[in-house]
Amino acid sequence: MAKSSSSFSCTECGAKHSKWSGRCDACGAWNSIVEDKGISSGPPSKSLGARRGSSIELTDLATQETPPSRAQSGIAELDRVLGGGLVPASAILVGGDPGIGKSTLLLQAAAQFAKSGLKTIYVSGEEASAQVRMRAQRLDLAEAPVKLAAETNLRDILTTLEAERPQLAIIDSIQTMWADNVESAPGSVSQVRAAAHELTSFAKRRGVAVILVGHVTKEGQIAGPRVVEHMVDTVLYFEGERGHQFRILRAVKNRFGPADEIGVFEMTGGGLAEVTNPSALFLSERGQPSPGSVVFAGIEGTRPVLVELQALVAPSPHSQARRTVVGWDSGRLAMILAVLEARCGIPFAGLDVYLNVAGGMKISEPAADLAVAAAILSAREDVALPAETVVFGEISLSGALRPASQTENRLKEAQKLGFTSAIAPRGGKAVGVTGIALNTMSDLTGFVGEIFGAG
Repeated sequence: MAKSSSSFSCTECGAKHSKWSGRCDACGAWNSIVEDKGISSGPPSKSLGARRGSSIELTDLATQETPPSRAQSGIAELDRVLGGGLVPASAILVGGDPGIGKSTLLLQAAAQFAKSGLKTIYVSGEEASAQVRMRAQRLDLAEAPVKLAAETNLRDILTTLEAERPQLAIIDSIQTMWADNVESAPGSVSQVRAAAHELTSFAKRRGVAVILVGHVTKEGQIAGPRVVEHMVDTVLYFEGERGHQFRILRAVKNRFGPADEIGVFEMTGGGLAEVTNPSALFLSERGQPSPGSVVFAGIEGTRPVLVELQALVAPSPHSQARRTVVGWDSGRLAMILAVLEARCGIPFAGLDVYLNVAGGMKISEPAADLAVAAAILSAREDVALPAETVVFGEISLSGALRPASQTENRLKEAQKLGFTSAIAPRGGKAVGVTGIALNTMSDLTGFVGEIFGAG
């Protein structure tokens, strides 16, 4: 007897189960397990093999095809993150914390695309049409030729898009969409997966660019099944701190351009304004040189960005010292402290260490290791580094310094902002850079001894 191919999954968390039960063991939800039918419940000879499919046309890698034309929004920072503009028939997912400005950004983008000639439809599932109009009036976009709707029924939305045939459709948000053929509440894993699949398929079938807004979890990941991020062509994260006016639009996946590219915006009373020189903005509040303050010359995507790293080292009143990090990886900070202690003999036992990336910026580049070490040592020794010095380089577990990529671009950006010296690992290529003194070092011990007189 043929074995059944049916399985069971939870509509809330997506966990797979071998049989039905009243409660999901993974998330604890009741009555959320449904049966997922396979392609066929019979043997292959009676299912797919019984009816022959159509032959697929095959091509070789040398086939020449015209690259897709891109539509420019007029918002240079957004076009940069998209890889040069909006590609027809593409599906884009934009995620970010609540209140960070996702809807504001996309309403401004919708208005700009519509003004440039693209037929644009904005569908809101979270706000009434009157609320969206109020935001448009505040942003001075009321006259933009954008078609607006407030709806959550996926079938009605797709029917409307089929009839209207827009060139761009914005869905805000995917968690509010409701497919009537899925037996679960809006926002559940099954609903989000089904809505994303239908909208992405529509984009490819009709040549319409679709932008989906996604909520994020408390860990900062887009809520719902991870398969949604695999379905779409581009995944963008809108980042920022509530206490800062800076906002970072970061591409973490892009089939039509470089990943890890960033666009920088400033939140103002009239909406989001572009920041053409992020380095100057992130360093605008930097005062006189002080212990614990170091400028890091980093690379975000293809753009060099200078940011200030701030460290504080103080005696701990607790039995276990604290390690607090904002804007960087806490695990990497622990590694840097361990290397300083093991290779350079500098102890941090009984000392609280605080590290902050100024301006609300988040850094994931390993080349920030040396700048972090310099900031921590500067705070511990109460010695300020020269004001016109930038630092970058990766630290290995052996204490050796590894050169960072794009050394030339980092130094040119630093020179453009008035920095006159740089500390970097030996071996980096800095061809054609003049006017900035480059101090290269091969290991962390030599760096500590030369800069701080210890080691």
